[in-house]
Amino acid sequence: MGHSKVLYALDEQGHYAATPCSGWEAEEIVLDQAIAEFERRAADAWQRARQGRGSALEYHMYHRRMDLVLLAQSTGFCKWRVRRHLRPGAFPKLSDRCRQRYAEALGLTPMQLDTLPEQP
Repeated sequence: MGHSKVLYALDEQGHYAATPCSGWEAEEIVLDQAIAEFERRAADAWQRARQGRGSALEYHMYHRRMDLVLLAQSTGFCKWRVRRHLRPGAFPKLSDRCRQRYAEALGLTPMQLDTLPEQP
């Protein structure tokens, strides 16, 4: 049988009240919004990388639905270091070892990490 869970919603008087819900509707909406936001960020990063104002690393990070914190945790790099590597001037200077760590975290080859697709 299906399980339900309790969500808290505002009632007619404006107070929070427990409301039984299967939960899937709310979770699906939130998940769709999160995915749309990552897709928007990936498209923006793709455009910046094409214009030379960003790096392919930033595009791949968002395309793989990661943010700065998650990529830093996945690679073992500090956030400030990842932030620096997202810049177009720093990215081409990365060592092979750094590229390999990013590639593994993103599920790509180092060669794929350096390239952008034709479309975001």
